[in-house]
Amino acid sequence: MGTFKGIEDAPSTELPPQHGVEDNGAGRGEVIDPVSGVKRGLHTRHLSMMALAGIIGPGLLIGSGGALSSGGPASLIIGFGVIGIIAFSIMQSLGELTTLYPSGGAFIKLADRMVDKAFGVAVGWNYFIIWIAVLANEYNTLSSIFVFWSDKVPLWGYFLIFWFVFLGFQLLGVQAFGEAEFWLALLKLAGLTAYFIFAIVYAAGGLKGQQHALGFQYWHNPGAFAGHGFRGVATVFVFCSTFYAGCESVAIAATETRNPKVAVPRATRQVFWRIIFVYMGSAFFFGLTCPANAPGLVGGASRALKSPMTIAIQNAGWEGGVNLINAFILATCLSATNSSIYIGSRTILFMAQDGKAPRFLGRTDARGVPVYAIIFTNLFGALSMMNVSTGASKAYGYIISLSGVSTFLVWGSISFIHIRFRRAWAKQGRNVQDLPFISMGYPVIAYFGLAANIFLALVQGWTTLSPFDAGNFVDAYILLPLFPIIYFAYKFFFRTRFQRLLEIDLDTGRRKDVDLSESDEGGDSAQGGDFESLGGKHKVPFWKRFLQNF
Repeated sequence: MGTFKGIEDAPSTELPPQHGVEDNGAGRGEVIDPVSGVKRGLHTRHLSMMALAGIIGPGLLIGSGGALSSGGPASLIIGFGVIGIIAFSIMQSLGELTTLYPSGGAFIKLADRMVDKAFGVAVGWNYFIIWIAVLANEYNTLSSIFVFWSDKVPLWGYFLIFWFVFLGFQLLGVQAFGEAEFWLALLKLAGLTAYFIFAIVYAAGGLKGQQHALGFQYWHNPGAFAGHGFRGVATVFVFCSTFYAGCESVAIAATETRNPKVAVPRATRQVFWRIIFVYMGSAFFFGLTCPANAPGLVGGASRALKSPMTIAIQNAGWEGGVNLINAFILATCLSATNSSIYIGSRTILFMAQDGKAPRFLGRTDARGVPVYAIIFTNLFGALSMMNVSTGASKAYGYIISLSGVSTFLVWGSISFIHIRFRRAWAKQGRNVQDLPFISMGYPVIAYFGLAANIFLALVQGWTTLSPFDAGNFVDAYILLPLFPIIYFAYKFFFRTRFQRLLEIDLDTGRRKDVDLSESDEGGDSAQGGDFESLGGKHKVPFWKRFLQNF
């Protein structure tokens, strides 16, 4: 899953300042990034948990119900599997780029340098659209859960309460965000594990009072594809792309990480376990325990959103389990909302600092908190109020359609940026072995990521063509032309130039870690196989290398 050299034995990529590499004072313990103004307050464990479980929320727990209904259990597994392979390829590209350049703006800024500033503008705004769409969905779900529990407060009242709560928490700073995400991520993993155990017992017929084993009954009736065939598989791709959106967020958070050379490669590797355990595990057990034709999976009029977990527990005979699952969804939604505001605000912050957004959004206070960017991002949570007239499920569907195509466009751009970087690295006579993290399977995996995302961006809405549905067609494709419109409009007005390989700057943006060794976090300085120490060379035991991947 990529090659990473231990900090002690890796070929040095830290050139003297006169060669263009930015020390930024990190070797002296500086914690405010002098370029972006944000605080380097995230530890390795924070970024690791963000990669593993940070953005798990209603998209997975509730949105998978719509995917299951549209395609059946087999489509769910195929969709999660295919998009998982694509996400893995994207994370390999990001791991190589972000470990070398943990600078503000991540792949958005690298798009300027490796391709064209107009390309960076298009990537940045499409990425911001993804996160305001996700944020609106989180507020939609939060408000719907509380209306389900008590409708004495109107929907907009719950929204306003949560809006101010999350705004206040985000203004506490990145360390509060990181610590909250760490513990909420652990809670989410524990909750999913508990459900997987329940699903195994339920399928085996081990529940008290259960008459017979469930087995793979729902794979036979209503069927593996629930009568939808490949059409259902294609529909599921859009849902799955939104569920996976966020695995690339470790690149955005790298600027606020104390040890990016340690944290980013570890987070990159952990996305593999996220794909296997979280997504593939959920796809399998949701399809095993919940029928694809369950009435609760669809129906826009209901504000009490239901997930496959809820329906499975009800079918198992525990009506009170609805509140338990809603409580679990609430916890995951708190985390996902928190992450959405964080990623969205940092995206617009770095864009503003590069002149891609209004300049005032690029300011930070003395504590490194981007106050204006946070407020601006959080304002888009009001999109969730379309729930009032359409119902929670339909509102969710509309916003999913808007964000799905943007995810494919951004992911494809990351692969293209990586290809341009590698070509420039070779053209300028540099050695691949000098990279602190080497992506697995280049160039095949990078070209695969580019081609797969372009293909999915073009075909993800084809099911709206037959029979033709004008409204759904617009929902599916309205953002597809936005990328080239932004690109060519910016290029025309500002006359930007496509970068030549020999002219690409490969040095600016590299910095030293704040902590050269984080022994308190499990020996992060020894991520490789062998490493130098005061006593000579030592081989890291297998059990330690295994645990370092978690």
